[in-house]
Amino acid sequence: MENQESFESRVDLSKLKEGVERIKEQIGKVIVGQKQMVDLIVTAVLADGHILLEGVPGVAKTLVSKLVSKSMSVDFSRVQFTPDLMPSDVLGTSVFNMKTSEFDFKKGPIFSNIVLIDEINRAPAKTQAALFEVMEERQVTIDGNTYTMDSPYLVLATQNPIEQEGTYRLPEAQLDRFLFKIEIGYPSLEEETEILSRAAGRKTTQLEEIEQVISAADIAGYRNTLKDIIVDDKLFGYIAGIVNQTRHDHSIYLGASPRASLALLNGSRAFAAIQGRDFVTPEDIKFLAAPVLKHRIMLTPEKEMEGVSTDEVIQQLVAKIEVPR
Repeated sequence: MENQESFESRVDLSKLKEGVERIKEQIGKVIVGQKQMVDLIVTAVLADGHILLEGVPGVAKTLVSKLVSKSMSVDFSRVQFTPDLMPSDVLGTSVFNMKTSEFDFKKGPIFSNIVLIDEINRAPAKTQAALFEVMEERQVTIDGNTYTMDSPYLVLATQNPIEQEGTYRLPEAQLDRFLFKIEIGYPSLEEETEILSRAAGRKTTQLEEIEQVISAADIAGYRNTLKDIIVDDKLFGYIAGIVNQTRHDHSIYLGASPRASLALLNGSRAFAAIQGRDFVTPEDIKFLAAPVLKHRIMLTPEKEMEGVSTDEVIQQLVAKIEVPR
């Protein structure tokens, strides 16, 4: 690849870096540790991608979603998915207006800037399918009318990987619409001690500590800056090689789609920017390979019976692809 030294200072990232640090500072007031999770969430916001947060109850999946939205001066809505939830409960419905003798459309909670969907795997396929259009095209078509979402538009969804009763596996077409799947684990002993220490000394609620530090216009500006982040031509082949390998690896039953390649490209640009670089490196792509691919591939039944994890398979297949120099 071209010498990285020649890339320096081609793009002014000062405002973007400052905005990212402000968001991280606000989240850090409440969340202890979880640096990688915060980096990935901020990366997804800049890359205009949806996020699937997976973890056992109590690891702050819902809380971090609220913190992200609270740090931005944008609209926020929350939907609790349940087995009896209907598409109209999410999208909205037409209501007859007695005064005008016409039907008025009453918007559902999906009409917002940041939409938190709690326990997304608890709703049946019919309700899941209602999200397909809005997640991909940022619009909803109801009764022949199309309603466009305001920018930024981000879906943050949570799910519990352990509990299976009363849950439905998300359709592959919907999983493919999430930019990242972020798995949140338990805190370390030191981090949990710090969580207790903060909770004992807190005089206000956690959300009351958070300030709105960036606007929708700021986010639009940051995203515009990402178009100038430099991606060497050899990295296009590197990204394509990784995604193509998922379709031929003997451990994988279902490989990733071209949407995964675009997710790796857009995500790596945003991730490079928040690191203060105006160029993408192979290391950026390697780092994002797991969160981009883990929900887009299916292992063969044999590998699942062996207890092999998706992360391990992704790590092995990435190692097979030659890193461009």
